[in-house]
Amino acid sequence: MRVLISGASIAGPVLAYWLTRYGHEVTVVERSPVLRKTGGHAVDLFKPAMDISERMGVLPRIESLATGTERLTFLREGTRKPISGDATKIFAAASDRHVEVMRDDLSEIYYNAARNDVEYMFGDSITSIGPDGEVTFEVNAPRRFDLVIGADGLHSNVRRLVFGEVAKTFAGLYLAVLSVPRDLGVAGAMAGHIGPGRSAQVYGARHLDDARAVFLFRSEQELDYHHRDVGRQKQLLREAFAGLHPEVDDWLTYLDGDRVFYFDSITQLQEDTWSRGRVALVGDAAYCPGPAIGGSTSLAVLGAYVLAGELSVDTDHEAAFARYESEMQDLVHASRKFALGVAKTLIPRTRLGVTALVRGMQVVTSLPSWMVRPLAKLNSNGVRLHDSMPVKDYTRQGAGTPAP
Repeated sequence: MRVLISGASIAGPVLAYWLTRYGHEVTVVERSPVLRKTGGHAVDLFKPAMDISERMGVLPRIESLATGTERLTFLREGTRKPISGDATKIFAAASDRHVEVMRDDLSEIYYNAARNDVEYMFGDSITSIGPDGEVTFEVNAPRRFDLVIGADGLHSNVRRLVFGEVAKTFAGLYLAVLSVPRDLGVAGAMAGHIGPGRSAQVYGARHLDDARAVFLFRSEQELDYHHRDVGRQKQLLREAFAGLHPEVDDWLTYLDGDRVFYFDSITQLQEDTWSRGRVALVGDAAYCPGPAIGGSTSLAVLGAYVLAGELSVDTDHEAAFARYESEMQDLVHASRKFALGVAKTLIPRTRLGVTALVRGMQVVTSLPSWMVRPLAKLNSNGVRLHDSMPVKDYTRQGAGTPAP
């Protein structure tokens, strides 16, 4: 089949890789004129996504670009003594196989995995999708495809064109990431400040030319701004972190330059139907459980893998879409529930809550390494949720044999 994918971030390139390996003809259209390098934040790959990446042959490259975060240090607002914890124990509690990697690095790795087998159309966007697969673009001439897949994120253009407005749940948090000078961060460590309703940290990695400041803050209502209005986003960030600590004020001065910057709400999509006719959605475009809190990157990798597999075991795309939705729905529901729980505890509303959070981190990371993982495994719906996602072998179900 001829398949058009919109979006070249995470789910899009992974889907493109597996579809081409199963014999489909794939085109990817991306609004950005080049592969996006937006200074994105660190993301987590849990065991299922690690296993899929290994099957793709890219796991060694991912592991070579891991952030290597080992220490977490927080200074509570109004106090003088920081509290530290061992990040490796927290990761061990969450997953048997885990890596933290910069989102931009991961996107580039997945893109390179199949770039020679996939047609990429950068600097263009879909303007309409007909019921027969006729697609029009802003720049390129119209073309016909058998299927169109939206892998274009929370603000999906494909979803808007085909599904219109869908149900969303605001998790009560905003996330911002800012590139700052390299010497402000330390490779292998994340350090910062936390107070009621807000948290700011800076971290580095040995291969980065800069450091990243990451900001999370709570809001009882959704803020008034457009997701492309960077000036308004910077204003909101300054207002949210005014007075937390002089060091944070220093980080915020870099908003005045041209450093890369990301800002968005942590919002869930609530729709359980991700296909219509010849069109389907994958990753954050379909079931975003909430950036930074719901394992959305691993879920996107798994969803792309499942969608490609189901489309390759027979020729009935509607039946394949239905199986894809059936395979993913329970995982998506669990991820949504887990993310809303994280949103309530990650950024406490009160000073007492802040103290409980950092002290809890201190207690967990003080346990012997041999004890942390067995305790966490007692609850597969909690911190172990993302390791519990199964990874099928679609070649055993009739899909084409992937190339080595």
